[in-house]
Amino acid sequence: MGFLSVLGMAQRWVAERAGPGAVAVDATAGGGVDTLFLARTVGPRGFVYAFDIQEAALTRTRNRLAAEGAVVLTRAPDGGCRDAVRAEAASGGGQMPAARREPARLTAKENGLAPVLLLRAGHERMGELVASRHRGHVRAVMFNLGFLPGADTDRSIITRPDTTIPAMETALELLAPGGVLTAVVYPGHEGGDEEAREVERWMTALPASRAQLALYRMPQKPAAPYLLALEKRGAVAAVSGFFHTKEDNQHDD
Repeated sequence: MGFLSVLGMAQRWVAERAGPGAVAVDATAGGGVDTLFLARTVGPRGFVYAFDIQEAALTRTRNRLAAEGAVVLTRAPDGGCRDAVRAEAASGGGQMPAARREPARLTAKENGLAPVLLLRAGHERMGELVASRHRGHVRAVMFNLGFLPGADTDRSIITRPDTTIPAMETALELLAPGGVLTAVVYPGHEGGDEEAREVERWMTALPASRAQLALYRMPQKPAAPYLLALEKRGAVAAVSGFFHTKEDNQHDD
């Protein structure tokens, strides 16, 4: 049967901490797999932000969400999901007539999907673009680093530590106590090994009082992708998976 993939384990850890009605962030939308997963996980009472710098990635994500009946929003110039008032057509971003918006929302509710705010922006801009009322209340932020897969994509466009690390620092600030940050890193491609080292170095240096770190990897495959995850510490830290609160650790012996 084998172990869960790193992507599957990231989703499992997120699902344990981000329930219905939660706010979540896909920091690297890519093809929209994690975006759709988050929309399902937090449900129609929740909200999802999805970031990517490539229009090709946002198009893939938009199409994947639209195929499931999700409501896809764009951000108004003055910012915040409160101002995300334009639903997008399934075909790729044209404004829906008012008469079509409500059926789309009903379909999303029937499918149990949260509305998703797609942002063509680097994840290092999270602090600027996530609504102020959501700061400190986000339950999950997912990073899937590297490049956009596909035969027709530009593999020179990759995530880099000089923007990834600031984005993760901001993500940790946005998280609620008990919220989780997951990062799948890819040491097997050019630039990926450096980024994986820098992400792991930054996470390892965090004080345990601020966040607890877990690592999931296959040591027999050193070039394979692996998963790092942080659970933000605080008064209501979650208890599940590999993470435990201080109080739980006191009863381990």
